[in-house]
Amino acid sequence: MNAPDGEWRLIREEARPGAMQMALDEVAAETAADGGPYTVRVYRWDPSCLTLGYHQDPGTVDWDRCRESGIDVTRRRTGGGGIYHDFLGDIAYSIAVPAGAVPGELVDSYHLLCEPILAFLSRIGIDAGYAEESRPAIHTPACYLRELHPAHDLVAGPPDDRRKIAGNAQHRGNEAVLQHGSLTYAVDAETHLGVFDDPRTTPDRFHERVVGMDELVDHDRESAVGALEATLAEWADADEGSWSDSELARARELVDERYGSRSWIRRQPGSR
Repeated sequence: MNAPDGEWRLIREEARPGAMQMALDEVAAETAADGGPYTVRVYRWDPSCLTLGYHQDPGTVDWDRCRESGIDVTRRRTGGGGIYHDFLGDIAYSIAVPAGAVPGELVDSYHLLCEPILAFLSRIGIDAGYAEESRPAIHTPACYLRELHPAHDLVAGPPDDRRKIAGNAQHRGNEAVLQHGSLTYAVDAETHLGVFDDPRTTPDRFHERVVGMDELVDHDRESAVGALEATLAEWADADEGSWSDSELARARELVDERYGSRSWIRRQPGSR
């Protein structure tokens, strides 16, 4: 499959706080819906950040540990469990397109938009693919320890030790689709588990489910990011771009209204 036809821009890796990154993802979707360029981008969490899934109970978070460790917390518009995005160990990407540009079937849409992610992993020498079968949950509040889903969970490694390397999620609106994902460069199992309240599992068991790129290939993070940017740009035939002043202003509004707001971050499941 090829990228949807349209005017694409690549926004190279930027390091920003988590609330601003989630706001920029929403802005990218708004821009695509309004007839502007479609976006592929790579980004970094600075400082490290826990993102909660849209329906996640804030009671699953160890708020004191996050505060003491200087870990930001925000909430995504996408579902699933929480993800600890380490400043070093996580590489994030997103793709924003008009809703009519991608298949209506969820699995088909995932497979289209995950195509450059699989191509990137192959490019740096990692054998990756979709989880071939479900695996039971270890700790449901943590995205990487939920039941493995063959539709959108990517696993990597030798055939006898396939572990999750990427989690992907979509927000599907009437006018735009946003897919974003967490690609694991390096695993910090102890910190990842530590952001959750009473995870009831161990770092060793976490590592049995999750693998980092640094365990599979000899690439530093900078070269992996460069390869991801190049693959996304080639897939979409994208020109290098940047945010407009109006987009950045809109993102700051969204941080104030939503992603940096206590009422959004600590919202209870089922609330609107």
